[in-house]
Amino acid sequence: MEYKRVLTIQDISCLGQCSMTVALPIISACGIETAVLPSAVLSTHTAGFTGFTVRDLAGDMPGIREHWVKEGIRFDAVYTGYLGSSEQVDYVLDIARDCARDEFALIVDPAMADHGKLYPAFDMAYVEAMKKLCGAADYLLPNITEACFLCGMEYKAEYDEAYILTLVKALAEMGVKNVILTGVSYSPGKTGIAVYRNAALEYYEHEFLPNSCHGTGDIYASAFTGALIRGKDAFESAKLAADYTLECIRYTADDPSHWYGAKFEPVLGRLIEAVNR
Repeated sequence: MEYKRVLTIQDISCLGQCSMTVALPIISACGIETAVLPSAVLSTHTAGFTGFTVRDLAGDMPGIREHWVKEGIRFDAVYTGYLGSSEQVDYVLDIARDCARDEFALIVDPAMADHGKLYPAFDMAYVEAMKKLCGAADYLLPNITEACFLCGMEYKAEYDEAYILTLVKALAEMGVKNVILTGVSYSPGKTGIAVYRNAALEYYEHEFLPNSCHGTGDIYASAFTGALIRGKDAFESAKLAADYTLECIRYTADDPSHWYGAKFEPVLGRLIEAVNR
């Protein structure tokens, strides 16, 4: 097995099972060397906790990039999650340009909106900055809300396949090579993943679990990245990541005290088995 190296750029929530604390163990478990570049450090994530601390690390990014360039450090892929500012978007593009191996993939989870609204920390200026990063992505993993903001399309809670096809085509026109659109539901009790590549739309439908968990988007994107860099194609990686995320949610569902994240660790073995098949 070829030993590859992935860099993940996103925040560290010290407690909360999301972002970097999810990405590092999941991608590593897939058999991949995982380097990290924190965009910020928070005492906890921001969903349900109050009084949390935040330290932005944007100022450290240029020096880290310069050191990597000097040392000749290169990556097979860069996977981005939550970024704290427009400034960080430009730093990510610099790293992807200067620290890429010959066979390189930029994997972007825009992580800025859901349920028709931007997260409180972001505005339309941030969306404009993210368009540059997303347009450069080899693999883009938005939810429907994020895709609508990126394309300037009206968000709809109810839609048909024609709407989804228009949405993913608009993302492709931005320059995105492969679109993995999450949370696509055509019928009650079901949801799934729409994968647009080579001008064709594929869909993987799975059960919709009503008990949502914070950080499942990060679990999904990390598992997708691990599977992809291990040699699975985009659709197989999307399917594998969805199945693993469902297992994490199921394992957490019977524990109401564990409201702040998904118990992804106890079922990591199933992901490892799936990636190695």
